[in-house]
Amino acid sequence: MNDLKAPAGVGEARLTPAQVRAMYPGALSQTYLDVAGRGLVGTPVRTAIERHLDMRMLGGDKPAMFALVERTRASFARLINAHPDEVAYTKNISEGLNIVATAIDWKPGDNVVLCADLEHANNVYVWLNVARRFGVEVRTIPMRAGACPVEEMSAAVDARTRIATVCAVSFAPGFRADLAPLSEACLRHDALLLVDGAQSAGLVDTDVDRPGIDAFAVSTQKGLLALYGMGFLYVRRRWAERLAPMSLARFGVDLGEKGEAALGDFDFRLMPGARRFDLGNYNFIGAAAAEASMDLLHRVGMAEVEAHNTALAVRLAEGLQALGLPLIGEPCGPQRSQIVMIGALGEGHDAADDGKMQSLYEHLSDHGVKLSVRRGALRFSIHVYNDDSDIERVLELCRSWQAGNGRRG
Repeated sequence: MNDLKAPAGVGEARLTPAQVRAMYPGALSQTYLDVAGRGLVGTPVRTAIERHLDMRMLGGDKPAMFALVERTRASFARLINAHPDEVAYTKNISEGLNIVATAIDWKPGDNVVLCADLEHANNVYVWLNVARRFGVEVRTIPMRAGACPVEEMSAAVDARTRIATVCAVSFAPGFRADLAPLSEACLRHDALLLVDGAQSAGLVDTDVDRPGIDAFAVSTQKGLLALYGMGFLYVRRRWAERLAPMSLARFGVDLGEKGEAALGDFDFRLMPGARRFDLGNYNFIGAAAAEASMDLLHRVGMAEVEAHNTALAVRLAEGLQALGLPLIGEPCGPQRSQIVMIGALGEGHDAADDGKMQSLYEHLSDHGVKLSVRRGALRFSIHVYNDDSDIERVLELCRSWQAGNGRRG
């Protein structure tokens, strides 16, 4: 980490995944494999929320609340190897994507490159809106066997490309994208690489300098193990200071040490880095929750979190495949993330396209397994509070379902 980045914490007591699991009642009372939908909330997060509410019941301490915001901003920056000035607050990923999209000085004939097959709808409609408003070309590259077509996307980046956007891990089928070739293509053509971190933040060890992420939009209710209604937007300083925010409020204007309601002269200067994108007062209770949950992730260490999650995912994938169930993708390899899916990708949301898979989903759900159905297939997703017993429970239930159906899956 270079000298401009947030320093690592000192004196923190390390935690093991087993110790973290004990702090998550939802992981002990059920087999919870649905962080891709939403993460569990742990007892330290609840304690932080209650402490914040106790303070607010007495009227609140605004300087302490602003200090909380800055600690939480710095904690997220540290999580991704960024500087706090490169992090803005948002209410969700969609807002982060739109902040970047509307800060570009688009010209007719410019283009944006993406793989619509793998993106969440919210990272597609934003670009369709840009295309409609500014005459921008949306270059969408078909997925390749469920994987991100990084080489084809890189080849589509040219001198008129302003943004290439990609999910670091897809929500279905949950494969990782190799961002390096796309990062190199963007750097070569002076395009911005915008990454959706919905399924990677807090789950995958992320360093925005490797392979070179220019903007990274995340929310806090999934892998960051906090609340709905808050997110972060990282924008690399050299890019942030080329962008003009479509919306502006006092916190985005640099008035030095003047108060939050101060009005300078009309020839204003924007805040450095991504702080120019902060709007109005903050989601203080969301910041309290995220500070507590990210403290746990730091104390385990993101490299350890990722290794733990991936090892459990590989074990689950290998077990499902050994049972003859239709695993999507290989059990292990560079594309494997904390997400494991079985079935065939289709259109269903919350209901499987295939009757057998729907039957298995209902069997698992009836026996206390929390998972999702996305794009017609069953989706299991793992975090640091999961352990081997969760994997064995799923495999045991799959075996009992097969026995009850008198056939292999």
